[in-house]
Amino acid sequence: MMVLAADTLDASARMGLEAAGFTVTVCNGLAVSALPTHAAAADILIVRSTLVTRETLSHLPALKLILRAGAGTDTIDVAAAAERGIQVSNTPGMNADAVAELALGLLLAADRKIAEGTFALRQGKWNKGALGQGMGLKGRRLGLVGFGAVGRAMARKARGLDMDVMAWSRSLTPEAAAQAGVAFAAGLEDLARACDAVSVHVASTGATRNLLATPFFASLKPGTLFVNTSRGEVVEAAALSAAIRARGLRVGLDVFAGEPKAAEAAFADAELAALTVCTPHLGASTEQAALAVAEEAVRIIIAFRATGAAANAVRA
Repeated sequence: MMVLAADTLDASARMGLEAAGFTVTVCNGLAVSALPTHAAAADILIVRSTLVTRETLSHLPALKLILRAGAGTDTIDVAAAAERGIQVSNTPGMNADAVAELALGLLLAADRKIAEGTFALRQGKWNKGALGQGMGLKGRRLGLVGFGAVGRAMARKARGLDMDVMAWSRSLTPEAAAQAGVAFAAGLEDLARACDAVSVHVASTGATRNLLATPFFASLKPGTLFVNTSRGEVVEAAALSAAIRARGLRVGLDVFAGEPKAAEAAFADAELAALTVCTPHLGASTEQAALAVAEEAVRIIIAFRATGAAANAVRA
């Protein structure tokens, strides 16, 4: 079987697949317009940020499996793939610790004004008085919006800082929350009112688009720490910007709505970025996460060849 990786893939994945008898081609940063040419004969397509559209799929007659090397499948037209009998899979949980680590870093940076302090010092300014006003995390309550693999990893790490943790998700029950050692929030606004900090860890779907909007932000305490490392589309950007200005929220962002897919590109949301401590969607970008994703990708593809069924299959 022929495998095409349209984005950066850890070398261990290529070696593992070739050792198992696959023909592997890696085309880092392949443009969407070039996919039909490069992937025309591919049985399996591996992507990270590359968009896989309905139009693209119409030019890939041999394709049997699309594997997203990461969590979520929002860059893939899953419905169009299903219509053509193409299975779609991903590697959930493999980058959970990496994303949670960055979320924790943004939480600390937003509280302790690390980016502002660095910038001031590089400008030759010593602003200890203006910047030395952190809330401190010990004993504070962290609210988790979403309690999947990343949310659970974040809960473990936050407890290491002696934080109390509360969680909300559509599937979480009071019993499951108690078993996981977190407080249960019946609704998003309940969580907002009860917490000193909030970290977002939900997938981007039609149901979660603008999930966090004006009612949620209006329920937060003034000065609440807010971090989003999931997807920009789950937060209503205008409502967040308004809450930063009106309620003094201290915010860390790794994701933005409509963010560029290329590794280097112009960025249009500089106004929101100026109000936050932020990074360009780096959550899963660690060596450990890349290796874990590569190992899972190899496992899924080898099993798919043997059984015809993709592990972690996603349905439209």
